[in-house]
Amino acid sequence: MPDPVVSHRHVALGSLRLHLAEAGPGDGPPTILLHGFPEFWFGWRHQIGPLAESGLRLLIPDQRGYGLSDRPKGIAAYHLDRLARDVIALADACGVTRFRLVGHDWGGLVAFWTASFFPERVERLAVLNAFHPGVFGPYLRRHPGQVLRSAYAGAFQLPLLPERLLTARNGHLLRELMRRSSDSGTFGEADLDAYAREWLRPGAVTAMLGWYRALARLPRDRHPPKVAAPTLILWGERDQALQPGLATASLALCERGRLQRFPEATHWVQHDLPEAVNAALIDFLRP
Repeated sequence: MPDPVVSHRHVALGSLRLHLAEAGPGDGPPTILLHGFPEFWFGWRHQIGPLAESGLRLLIPDQRGYGLSDRPKGIAAYHLDRLARDVIALADACGVTRFRLVGHDWGGLVAFWTASFFPERVERLAVLNAFHPGVFGPYLRRHPGQVLRSAYAGAFQLPLLPERLLTARNGHLLRELMRRSSDSGTFGEADLDAYAREWLRPGAVTAMLGWYRALARLPRDRHPPKVAAPTLILWGERDQALQPGLATASLALCERGRLQRFPEATHWVQHDLPEAVNAALIDFLRP
């Protein structure tokens, strides 16, 4: 398949500007793709062509703090409520009332939160290797093994040191994180160079870590509404950071949820198995 035609622009959401990549027919069903840590819109590069070819109109932002989007200061700027409102504001700015929503990793948390609190806007929800934030606290209390897997997020709470470590030697630590948590060859050197260019922008890593710091320190609704939209959870079972039980727990907060497991895939399921993931997404999202 030839490289998809992707256009780029900045969209003003009040005082915040997000960089937006777009592909697919302008009259297709609007579909917002939300990347996770430590990616940017480029994290969907294997999905853009097939999903656009299937007829979906793709809206793929760099979420706040990432890539070419603005980086508000202070952890309050990265509260889940603000991140979910960015999704709604982006849809409004693009003239979209109802949309399909897809998220991976942190993008999946935001997608779940958006679908819970804005049910009238989300038609269908697909989440890849991410959990509903409403289940994480109770799950941790019952599964100490997940506490160990999440230790890195605790380290991210330290001031300044994580930024220095993650940006040192051209982003060496983040490069290794992605290499070691994925299948061999999933991320080529050119891919990691593209990511590193974004990590090394002034203030980028501090903004990216702001998501973790806000989740740990700021209060949020402990009883979010169940997701009303039909929901598909895609889960690579060789995820080193997240136990598969989080996927099952998240289904309990979905009125119409389904889980599709990929035993041979890692946390980076859409990179490890792009053809299988694309087929599952198209089957679920396409009208």
